[in-house]
Amino acid sequence: MPVVTLYFDRLQKLVGRKISKEKIISELPFIGLDIEEQTDDHISVEYSPNRPDYSTDYGIALGLQGLLCIKKGMPEIKIKNAKYTINVHPSVRRVRPLITGLVAKNGTLDDETIRQIIAMQEDLHNGIGRRRKKSSIGIHDLDKISFPLTYGTVTKDHRFVPLESSAEMSISEIMEKTEVGTKYGHILGDSKKVPIILDSHGKTISFPPIINSALTTISKKSKNLLVEITSTDKNTADDSLAIIASTLQNAGFELFSVKVSGLGNTLSSLKPRTTILQPDLVNRILGLNLSVPTIVSSLKKSRIGAYARGNSTIACSIPRYRTDIFGPMDLVEEVALGYGIENLHPTMPHSSFAGEKNKITTTLDSISELMVGLGYSEAMNFGLVSKEVQYDLTKKNQSKIISVIDSKSQGHTILRDSIMPGLIDTLSRNIHEPYPQKLFEIGVIFTKTNAEIREEIHMACVCAHNDVSYSEVKSVLQSVLKAGFEINCETRMSSNTMFSEGRMADILVGNKTMGFIGEISPEVIDNFKIRMPVAGFEIKLTDLVF
Repeated sequence: MPVVTLYFDRLQKLVGRKISKEKIISELPFIGLDIEEQTDDHISVEYSPNRPDYSTDYGIALGLQGLLCIKKGMPEIKIKNAKYTINVHPSVRRVRPLITGLVAKNGTLDDETIRQIIAMQEDLHNGIGRRRKKSSIGIHDLDKISFPLTYGTVTKDHRFVPLESSAEMSISEIMEKTEVGTKYGHILGDSKKVPIILDSHGKTISFPPIINSALTTISKKSKNLLVEITSTDKNTADDSLAIIASTLQNAGFELFSVKVSGLGNTLSSLKPRTTILQPDLVNRILGLNLSVPTIVSSLKKSRIGAYARGNSTIACSIPRYRTDIFGPMDLVEEVALGYGIENLHPTMPHSSFAGEKNKITTTLDSISELMVGLGYSEAMNFGLVSKEVQYDLTKKNQSKIISVIDSKSQGHTILRDSIMPGLIDTLSRNIHEPYPQKLFEIGVIFTKTNAEIREEIHMACVCAHNDVSYSEVKSVLQSVLKAGFEINCETRMSSNTMFSEGRMADILVGNKTMGFIGEISPEVIDNFKIRMPVAGFEIKLTDLVF
């Protein structure tokens, strides 16, 4: 999950009101942010990748203004017409055919603003831009550039001084010898010519999607900026441009249009989208009885434009930078956030039918009750997980990964073969909560034998606090097996890269290996940025319940 650092004094100025640290901290979760770290002067928060407008403190300040009723309704992106132009050469058709941009003038940059802008740029590259494959962003000092610009191609012998360098290099040298070149050069494939942006004097501005020229490096002295985005998909480029435009406008810049001509490129439209929301849908989904004025007010607190059309419909205007809103159900969620999650009270659903549990479900429920009785909280993670959490951070063997073809999310690319990594990840997301933290999960994992993929039911638990030990979690394991299945188990010393050396064992029931138990290694704990020792076990339940 991407992380943003928020300095309290700076955030208070952006929000436009002197708000206490405690109030800020208490409100952040209600706009969908998870607190990762907290100090006296700043707080680090994780935001969901589907909210790239929260990639800077400017975007987060917009959200807080609405929730705190300081400013409500849709912020308008104001772009003035100007005579800046980019001419597109037909030669880019086969490599990276689309380009868009804008000019931001009369602003002021400080070190933190520059850091926020660069961090936003990289988050957009990795998220919307799919690691620069679909789109890449260049942000330049406008005063070093002469218009009109030309977006075309050059051979790999073309030379210029790349960003953060003082020596001139050829395109080939950049792709072979620089970190960014070796990391992203594959995007251009084996093409003999590569995309380039030149100004009217023939000076190199950018080599997209790899690196900018050192000539246009931004600094605290920069007052005027050029933003250019090259891509293979217009909607993706416009999504990124809208987020950057909103950010720079909130940072105090005036925005101006850049005309793009050639190869079917057109001026990006950052106008809001409009749609209709039915109040009946809102109340049916949320289980409430909200009036139309209350729904309109809730939408405005979520920074959505809204007004009532009689008593049956609400006209909504969605800011162009809200790339996460696709239809009415997303607007229902915005109503819930604006109304206040804390104001929603759970109720039991009414039913005239009584369900019946089978033996397996009854057994698993009894195990859950045992774990709850032992002081553990139940977690429910997805079976579709990320390779980073499941293998990279836990140092697990990666020989039998079951990958998903064309996954739409970086966090859901493989089927899990173990529950414990997900529980450790859950601990890492709750480091600001009190300790001890005790979690368990009963769920399905997936194994692959030859070409056959099989499902198994596992149970895992983790315990995190200063004095946690192998002995503590072993006593939990023995209690569960004895009370739940009337069986005993043995443990046999073993080794696993996820656990500390000499502090891990296989779990044996009869002579059959049924799982593993141990103390998580300091390296894995550090990878997940957990602040306490962790121990746990995982056991296969399939053979015990069937």
